[in-house]
Amino acid sequence: MLSKYRVIDLADDRGIFCSRVLGDLGADVIKVEPPTGDPARRIGPFYHDDPGVENSLYWQIYSTNKRGVTLDIEAAAGRDLLLKLVETADFLVESYRPGYLAGLGLGYADLHKVNPRLIYVSVTAFGQDGPYASYAATDLTGVALSGFTHLTGDADRAPVRVSVPQFWLLGGGAGAAGAMLAFHQRKSTGQGQHVDVSCQQAMARTLSHAPQFWDLNQVILKRSGPFRPMGSGMGLRTNWECMDGYVNYIQPGGTAGGRSMAALCAWMEEEGYGDAYLSATDFGTYGFGEMPESLLEAMDVGLGRFFRENTKAHLSAGALERRVLLFPVNDPSDVVAYPQLAARGYFQQMEAPDGDTMTTLGPWVRSSEKPMSLRMRAPRLGEHNSEVYGSLGLSAGDIAALHAAGTV
Repeated sequence: MLSKYRVIDLADDRGIFCSRVLGDLGADVIKVEPPTGDPARRIGPFYHDDPGVENSLYWQIYSTNKRGVTLDIEAAAGRDLLLKLVETADFLVESYRPGYLAGLGLGYADLHKVNPRLIYVSVTAFGQDGPYASYAATDLTGVALSGFTHLTGDADRAPVRVSVPQFWLLGGGAGAAGAMLAFHQRKSTGQGQHVDVSCQQAMARTLSHAPQFWDLNQVILKRSGPFRPMGSGMGLRTNWECMDGYVNYIQPGGTAGGRSMAALCAWMEEEGYGDAYLSATDFGTYGFGEMPESLLEAMDVGLGRFFRENTKAHLSAGALERRVLLFPVNDPSDVVAYPQLAARGYFQQMEAPDGDTMTTLGPWVRSSEKPMSLRMRAPRLGEHNSEVYGSLGLSAGDIAALHAAGTV
């Protein structure tokens, strides 16, 4: 979809996902990293547990569909070379602290003069202005300040973070969306613009219905663990332990919920786990959030006993057959083997750092006219220096001299 367009990627691990999305959409992404390598190369886990500069699986997954060059943008020659690249570009993505690139003469105002069509995307923790703009942040501080951590975990324990870092990835995704909105406008005006991404704002959008609970009911939702919060009381349990893991079952109330619960109660009776109270209850008469706490407690006991005595596979297959609103909580090995993802070719083979092959993620959407594809593996350090700088008119001798000076 974006095969006519070029992205200059100056972002480190904090904005790496933005250009990955643009690259997947077909753009020619040129990843510019310091001669010593991007910080993302030092983030584990590592291929075969070897923390070499080419072995970060974080780097491998988020830098596919990119070409890679090295460049010291703080050196005068490096700055000049980057400006030549900018002349050929449609997008630039960066994640430096606010003001850093402007101090090098590479801020948006500077580059707009060089290339007025350039869409300049800045991915930072708190945005380019405001009292927190200059603050450093980690994933933990970011998800805490966004309000997300307040809702994560059990009500009777301290907040917890999501184990896989989310803060910077959500910011990168927001940056890609903002870049495409700016690109759409450029098609009409011919002018680029500065897309200022606050990861805090992007993360705050994950609060789901919590802001609406306050707006409508003046209720601040709290951590609810395996329960779906309903503003007060014990809540509706949605996550259930089973014999070999967990399943999710939701009772949304109303007609659909009544049918699902009736089918589940009949199934429980077939397998010797029947509960007379639950079977006699017409769940279709209750809207979501209207079930009394005594009924919620009975569900917790009766359904919990049935689920704990069965496997994820048995529960999932039976739920599909009976149209019960239940599904497995998959772990990574389940996901890799999941038949739906396999049928769509989601997992694909890619060259590994040692030249062997490894499994990686394929395209995340399908397009009938411009299919997305896994075009290239993550670049080796400086792999495309000759190719990219040569296209700017530099000779092999020029590039060798820049290398000797530590500029590339």
